[in-house]
Amino acid sequence: MERKIVTVTIDRKLGSKHPHFDMIYPINYGYIKGIMGGDGEEQDAYIVGVDTPLDSFTGEVIAVVERFNDCEEKWVVAQTGSEYTKEELEKLLEFQEKYFQHEIHVMDK
Repeated sequence: MERKIVTVTIDRKLGSKHPHFDMIYPINYGYIKGIMGGDGEEQDAYIVGVDTPLDSFTGEVIAVVERFNDCEEKWVVAQTGSEYTKEELEKLLEFQEKYFQHEIHVMDK
């Protein structure tokens, strides 16, 4: 997958509580309308590099989290031109990805 520009609709804002688990979102999290994920729902996406709660965000897909024990992958979206290492993304996404066997694939610019 190449880097592409997408718009994420945020349904779990930074600082909000997960609807089913005792977890507070340390980043914005949402979905991309019109792109279907492996679970039959719209594609989920993490927003990194923004420290305020958002309603929506347009940015670049910089990485994909491939989950081995789940039916879907998560996209990582940041401001266009942003660069993160795999290790930096592991730390940012650990709050949720620690529950899954996964691999983060960082995309080249």
